[in-house]
Formats: sequence, C-alpha cells, structure tokens
Amino acid sequence: MKSSNVIYHQASVTRKRRNKLNNHRSIVLWFTGLSGSGKSTLAHALEEKLFQKGCRTFVLDGDNVRHGLNSNLDFSEASRTENIRRISEVSKLMLESGLIVMTAFISPIKKDRNEAKKLISSDDFIEIYCKASLEACESRDVKGLYKRARAGEIKNYTGIDSPYEVPENPGLIIDTDNQSLEDSVSAILNFLELNEIIK
Repeated sequence: MKSSNVIYHQASVTRKRRNKLNNHRSIVLWFTGLSGSGKSTLAHALEEKLFQKGCRTFVLDGDNVRHGLNSNLDFSEASRTENIRRISEVSKLMLESGLIVMTAFISPIKKDRNEAKKLISSDDFIEIYCKASLEACESRDVKGLYKRARAGEIKNYTGIDSPYEVPENPGLIIDTDNQSLEDSVSAILNFLELNEIIK
C-alpha cells in the first residue's frame, strides 16, 4: 500500500532530454518465450550490436534477476506474477533513464505481460515473441531443466506441467527454430530503425 506521505518528485533532467543526448529513443523490448527459445542469447547479441552503434542499453535476464532483486520468490503462480511486476517497475525506471531495455523472461502468463505493457505504456513496450517448438527447446536443454521436469524433480515448469500462453499480437515474432542468431538480430535492428527508435 502506498503511503499518502510520499510525493512524486519531478526531475528537471527528463527522459526527453536524455533521449536527445543519447541520440536514440528509450524503449522496453520484452522478449518472451519458452525456456530454451533463445531469449537471453538474442537479447545479449542485440545489445552488443546496439552498443557498437553507441546506444545506451541494459539486459534484464530472468536468471540474473532471481539471484538478487527477486531471490525471495519461488515459481508459484503468485510469485511469477510478482516477478514480472517487479521487472516491469524496474524496466519503467530504466526507460525513464533513457535506456533501451531488453527483458529476457519466460513471462508465460498473458495477463502478466499485459499488465507490464499497461504499466510501461503501449508506446514504449515492444513484445518480442521468441517462437520455438517445445521439442527444439528441449533439444537445447543446456541446463538440464527440462529433463529434470520430465522426471518430476522440478514442479510447475513452463511447457511441461505449467502453461505458456502464446502472445496473440506481439510487436515482433522471431522464429528461433528457423532463423539464425545473426538473422534474428538483423530483423530486430531493422524493426527498430523502421520505427525510428534508433538511427
């Protein structure tokens, strides 16, 4: 519950001024998809290209965030919702700071992604669906988590005994089953240039 004694402070250095200094628009690129669909790999590869172009960026990675900010959350439905809520709030702050923010989270529940979009604003939120079959994701199971989930060692694992709700109308679909990493990054860069987010 918010205190009635907390008053929002309006800074003189605004997002608009930061964007002008950065020479690019700040934005949240929300990568979603099954575990193993290539979200983190794609986000970090994209960040490298953007960094080389002089863009100010940051990747919020699902595993990394759960080591710190969200280390007190489990994988129950309530905790997953809270996980996404916190990430949304952090993303919004980073957006205001002038960054191109890339979030790489399974974020399996459509309602949670919609709430993130609502909080951040539809103009500043681009949902990128990393489309990959469950079979392909299991074949890339570098952490061995799908195998453990199949064996019943991990409960509520997305794609096995917990659902993934496919985005209905994402800003961009990257078919990581059939597109190379290089082609996937190029597709996103082209999208960002077309939409005048970067130059």
